[in-house]
This record gives sequence, structure tokens and C-alpha cells, in this order.
Amino acid sequence: MPKPPKKEFDLKERIQKIRDSGILAQPDQKSILDPEDELLPLSGRIEKILNIFQGKPQKSTTMNYLIMYDIENNKVRRLVAKYLLKNGCIRVQKSVFLVHSDHKKFEEIKQTLVEINDVYENEDSIILVPLNISDARSMKLIGKNVNIEQIIDPPNTVFL
Repeated sequence: MPKPPKKEFDLKERIQKIRDSGILAQPDQKSILDPEDELLPLSGRIEKILNIFQGKPQKSTTMNYLIMYDIENNKVRRLVAKYLLKNGCIRVQKSVFLVHSDHKKFEEIKQTLVEINDVYENEDSIILVPLNISDARSMKLIGKNVNIEQIIDPPNTVFL
């Protein structure tokens, strides 16, 4: 007897199923990270960011956005991360994503995140920040040895 086809759930339905299962009542639960949750090496993240800021000129209908979250529950956090990656967001840090998208797509992502946050009792926060090129150029990075100016405005080199 063949297996029935696997049903695909959207993110809101998955969060609702988690809520219904009672898992969210156990905030101290630990989980093993999926390989998909791992960050790219720093050079890979820098390359993806460079492609966004140095790519083709942006249409006036598109914008860069930072999406940052502090979600306590591991399962919800993992589902949100997978949703953001599926929708073209680039993971900069564990809970920080950069997305280059048109306003309509960004509003869809924002609305989904609002609905997820409303599904269950929590004290989580999700921050969505529009980021234009001049703001990106004024960013400073503390910690890792990455010069943000070289990412946004790389020096010009002439080889003779």
C-alpha cells in the first residue's frame, strides 16, 4: 500500500500545531540544531551581502531590510528561520537576516511574522528595519575582524 502524499503546512499552520501540542509550555526544552541552521562561513556571508549592495541598481520599488528576532522557543525559532530562508532572506547571524525585496513581498513576510507572533503566548520580539544604501554605508561592526566599509564601498584597484 503506497504512502499517502506528505501534506505541506504553511508556517502559520505549523506554529498552530506546535501550540496545540503543548510543546510551547516547556520553555526550557533543548533541541539539536539542524545542519540548515548553521551559518555560512564569514567569507560566504560577506560575499552574499556584497552581491546585494554591489549588484544591479535597485528598482525604486525594492529595498533592503534587516529582520532580527529574539524567539525563546527553539522549534518556533527554527521554523521562522526556515521560512525566512525560503523567502529569499540571507542569514547574517543566527537571528539576523538581510532581505532585498519589493515592498509587496516584504509586507507579506511582515504579515506572516505578525500572525506567528500572535498565535501563541510569548514575550518574543521581531524587529524589521528598512536599510537604504546610505544607512548601510554608515554601519559599524564591532567584534569580528570585518571592515564594513570594504563590504559596502570596496577600494578600487588598478593592475598594470
